[in-house]
Amino acid sequence: MQFMIKACDGKGMLERRMEVRPRHLQGMSRLKQHIVCAGGLLDDEGKMKGSVLILDFPDRAALDDYLRNEPYVTEGVWETIEVESMNVVLVNGEPV
Repeated sequence: MQFMIKACDGKGMLERRMEVRPRHLQGMSRLKQHIVCAGGLLDDEGKMKGSVLILDFPDRAALDDYLRNEPYVTEGVWETIEVESMNVVLVNGEPV
C-alpha cells in the first residue's frame, strides 16, 4: 500500500529541524526500499516548513511503526501529520 504523508513543522521549528535532520536522513537511507519519493515543504522564502513523503508499506500498521520512531516525530519537529492512502501509477513518467 502506498501512503502520502504531509507533515507540517511547528511554529519556529526550523532550527530544531536542522539539528534533527541528520538523524532523519539516516533513517530515510535505512528506509529506502519503502520510499517512492520524499522532500521538504518550503515557505515563501525557500525555508523548510514540513515534509511530504510517499511511502510503500504492507499496511497502515507498518507505516505507523515507522512514524512512531521518525526523529521529526520523537523530537517534536512535526506538529501535524496527515496520512492518505494512495495508488501510485507513475514514477518519473513510467508506469509502476
